[in-house]
Amino acid sequence: MTDTTMFARDRAALVVIDVQDGFRSYDTFADIARQCGRMVEGATVLGVPVLATEQYPKGLKHTAAEVGLPDDVAPVEKSVFSAVRADGFDLRGRDQVLLCGIETHVCVAQTALDLLGRGIAVQVVTDAVGSRHAHDREVALHRLDRAGATLTTVEAALLELCERAGTPEFKAVQKVIL
Repeated sequence: MTDTTMFARDRAALVVIDVQDGFRSYDTFADIARQCGRMVEGATVLGVPVLATEQYPKGLKHTAAEVGLPDDVAPVEKSVFSAVRADGFDLRGRDQVLLCGIETHVCVAQTALDLLGRGIAVQVVTDAVGSRHAHDREVALHRLDRAGATLTTVEAALLELCERAGTPEFKAVQKVIL
């Protein structure tokens, strides 16, 4: 059953999965990196912790500069597909996770399924996830929806965390999403 609770700044974390330079050959890489960057920027404005992972950085290189990880975010290096199973992965008590990154059908999906299995609410940011093949992405999103993850978008997720218009945070997030 899908968790219909709205996400809140004091409960949510943003997890950026493997948006690494080694994936630049993917047709959708530039869009995914840009959208993940918007999520990072908006989360930072709203005080939502940002976590990032890198799959085998020796081969796939490091997180793309466009993602704009804050200086204090050191990506967790991993060789497992699910970020949850990586040494050093820690949500710091958060029970809601926004997921974005690469690849939807592998690392994003396995991370989402592990989080759901641990009772963590998951929103997959559909315009900020990608796979080498569009069909793999679409099947993965269908699977995650059926498994109980909520599908969302960059704009919907960030405005949900804002809760209201007219605040300084809303005005800053508005600049990110426009």
